[in-house]
Amino acid sequence: MNSDQVLDVFRDAGALLEGHFILSSGRRSPVFLQKALVFSRPDLSEKLCRALAEKLTAVFGKIDVVAGPAVGGIIPGYEIARHLGARAIFAERVDGRLEFRRGFSIGPNDRVLIAEDIVTTGLSFRETVEALEKLPGTVVGGACIIDRSGGRADVGCQLISLAQVNFPDYAADDLPPELAAMPAIKPGSRGIA
Repeated sequence: MNSDQVLDVFRDAGALLEGHFILSSGRRSPVFLQKALVFSRPDLSEKLCRALAEKLTAVFGKIDVVAGPAVGGIIPGYEIARHLGARAIFAERVDGRLEFRRGFSIGPNDRVLIAEDIVTTGLSFRETVEALEKLPGTVVGGACIIDRSGGRADVGCQLISLAQVNFPDYAADDLPPELAAMPAIKPGSRGIA
C-alpha cells in the first residue's frame, strides 16, 4: 500500500478530519486522524497491519515480540504481531512513565519491534524505547501505520511506516489566523484522567 491508499482507508472510515485539533503532543493542526474509527473495524485494521507486517519482514526479518504504548499501540501492535507470528505486549503509564506490567516479559534473545498507530513528534515511541531498555532483548526498530512528521520525528530507533504524510502542525502560541479563529478540539487520549 502507498500513502494515498492508506489515507483513502482513513477517509472511507470517516477518520480523516478537518478543523482545529489539539494533538496528543500539544501541537495544533487543521488535520486529525481519528484512528479509533479505523481500528474499530477489524477488516481495516487487518488490511493496514498486514501490509505493514510485509514491509517489516523485508526490513527486520524475524520478530519475536511486538511492543507498543497504550493506548495507540495496542491494536496495531497486536494485529502486526499476528501477521508476524510474534507475541504482542504493551506498556502503560505508571506515575507518568511507561512500564510493561501484567506479567509481560521479554527474553534475552528476543528481537523486539515497537509498534504505534500514528507518529507525530515521536514522544510515545521514545518513552517505549526507554521502557524497553530496562528489559532484556534487542529492539530492532519501530513501525507505525502513519508517520505524520514526514520522516522528521526522532523515535529513538529506525522507523518503518506504511504511510508518510506531512500535515501541518503548529505551536499553540503560533497559529495561522484561519486556525486561531476556530475553536480547538482535543480528540486524542493523552492527558485524559
